[in-house]
Amino acid sequence: MNIEKHTLVNDFPDHQHTIRHLKMNDNHFAKLFDEYHELAGEIHKLEESNQPVADEYFESLKIRRVHLKDQLFSLVVKKEKAL
Repeated sequence: MNIEKHTLVNDFPDHQHTIRHLKMNDNHFAKLFDEYHELAGEIHKLEESNQPVADEYFESLKIRRVHLKDQLFSLVVKKEKAL
């Protein structure tokens, strides 16, 4: 099964330079970025393995991923507006 990976650069290719800049220069962004990618990796692994997992648990992971993505994108937009 070919499952799409949810990386920030894949999801927001027009903002890749800002994402890279923030990851290297903003500790808060870098922490959220690492948490997002760890969570996205866990979700991806569960999707590809087809192992049984409780729906509530799986949905809670996906909701957390969306919240992190929203926070990260908000920081990207804020940085770009400041430039």
